[in-house]
Amino acid sequence: MKDAETIPELSVLGGPLRRLGCRLGLVRSGTNTIRLGIALGLLTWVVLVSLALIQGFGSKIVSLGGIGVHVRLLVAIPLLFLCETWVAPRIAEFARYIVRSGLVPEASLPIFASDIRRITWMADSWLAELLALLLAFELPLIMDVPGKTGSWTSILQSTGGRVSWMNGWYLGFCLPLFRFLVLRWLWRLGLWWYFLWRLQRLKLRLIPTHSDGVAGLGYLEIVQGSFAPLVLAISAVYSAQFAEAIFSGSMAFETLYSLVPLVILATAVLFVGPLFLFSAKLRSCRQTGMMEYMGMAARYVNAFDRKWIRDDKESDDSLLGTADLQSLADLTNSLNVVRGMRLIPASRRLIIALATYVIVPMLPLLLLRFPLDQLAERLFQMLIGL
Repeated sequence: MKDAETIPELSVLGGPLRRLGCRLGLVRSGTNTIRLGIALGLLTWVVLVSLALIQGFGSKIVSLGGIGVHVRLLVAIPLLFLCETWVAPRIAEFARYIVRSGLVPEASLPIFASDIRRITWMADSWLAELLALLLAFELPLIMDVPGKTGSWTSILQSTGGRVSWMNGWYLGFCLPLFRFLVLRWLWRLGLWWYFLWRLQRLKLRLIPTHSDGVAGLGYLEIVQGSFAPLVLAISAVYSAQFAEAIFSGSMAFETLYSLVPLVILATAVLFVGPLFLFSAKLRSCRQTGMMEYMGMAARYVNAFDRKWIRDDKESDDSLLGTADLQSLADLTNSLNVVRGMRLIPASRRLIIALATYVIVPMLPLLLLRFPLDQLAERLFQMLIGL
């Protein structure tokens, strides 16, 4: 396993912003970037609120119509960096695990190492972040982004085309920063998907009787589950946009009944969809495993039947304590594991968890339809069965 020892560390983090955070001491242990996220979000928010208070827009900045501003800066940005802190170690551990467990054969290790080097180089490229930064400024010129506080057009129309210091700071720095960080994460998700695509093209050594139910790829579910902060950030931003639209009267509350499922579906596509790359291999592994283990089971039960039922050799051995019965049970369990293999390395637990991460930030929207006292009364009635 000398080749395994030369496998580099897989990372989808990097770029000038991360290096700047390292120099400022805001990035710890190479992957803990949460301090950098808090610093960016809090700094931009403090400057924005200070400008609003100086210019007499204090009541405007704290109204429900501007909730999206606070959610983007104080909630979404720190969550994006929290996701980095969670995901990076698990992605690196997954790459080490599939080498350690023998999922990647030694003959494929050079290709696997080359893919990791390529992905790590692209993740640390300054060009990708430069393009994301340019697109963050150009995006409003290409297409109008929906949302009262997410659209340059809406903000400028509300001020009659006049740009104050507060609006200038938000439009010229806060909003582009948020878009830059989102585009930066989309690039990283693309690199992760590319890694999974390259991985499934290798001749993996999948074991159909593996206890994780997906031939040894079960750790992928843990990796995908660590994207929870990113899902929460996405849902929180959408929830704030919906709240602004309902508060301003441009959207009816009932529209949420169709929009929330769309957000859940989009989340599933982003974080469960890439796992379907392994469906063909897992299906083939299950079919091969069923054929091989059913053949072995047929040979074993025939021998068991001849020895213990038909008594061809008139054995005097006792059934009590014989290892043949335990072997028969073990073989049956192995066959059941193969039969129950999932076609994607994810279970219902992951799907339910992702749906929960989407729904939780949406729950405060209920207060726009039902006052808190009425909502509490209704929940109490449901609890006692009235």
